[in-house]
Amino acid sequence: MKNALLLGESWTTHMIHQKGFDSFTSTEYVEGGQEFRAALEADGWTVTHLPAHTIETAFPATAEALAEYDLVVISDVGANTFLLSRAVFGRSVSEPNKLTAIRDYVLAGGGLLMVGGYLSFSGIDAKANYANTELAEILPVGMLTTDDRAERPEGAPIEVLAPEHAALGGVGTEWPALLGYNRTTPREGAELLATVAGDPLVAVTTAGAGRTGVFTSDMSPHWAPPPFMEWDGYAPLWRALSSFVARS
Repeated sequence: MKNALLLGESWTTHMIHQKGFDSFTSTEYVEGGQEFRAALEADGWTVTHLPAHTIETAFPATAEALAEYDLVVISDVGANTFLLSRAVFGRSVSEPNKLTAIRDYVLAGGGLLMVGGYLSFSGIDAKANYANTELAEILPVGMLTTDDRAERPEGAPIEVLAPEHAALGGVGTEWPALLGYNRTTPREGAELLATVAGDPLVAVTTAGAGRTGVFTSDMSPHWAPPPFMEWDGYAPLWRALSSFVARS
């Protein structure tokens, strides 16, 4: 049995409803990633989910504490959530760097998978900002320092470069199109397994005694539309990629 720690995949939406002269507000909280969790749990994994707002207080902030997990997954939550706690931002109190802990965990043999989204890699308006963190040293792709979103409402075609690779789970070469992704660049020495519209989609590499991988589009909507979510290769792909990157 393997243990995964899923970080992010949650959001709060605060809306203003304007109806003529009058307006009112409403707030909605949503947690995503259920399909990803279900795919792993059906294969015997234990998945612990820390939604974005809980990372500040519940994150295991040392490499030793992270060693409980075979795989750490960062999905759609930016670097500031790890770096700027209320103590640091509001009271100027020094704290250990959580992203340094993740890097050290990987170098000691752990696995890290970054999944795309508006606040992954560089993200919308470059606010995710991982290009300027320790994780840039160990991921299998190079990150931009500008807004890296590639919105493809018509559908972005996928080309599978290494269909027999263990990280792809034997799901073949015909994958449903995606509606967008984070643009990255191939990194020398990494294995580029699939591209989307010519840019990296799935890549893996080694880092110290561990491994890292990326999937540069969403694990769930909006960039992953219903045909992708309902594709019979969805669960096998995530199981294979997670297992390949995880601590062996």
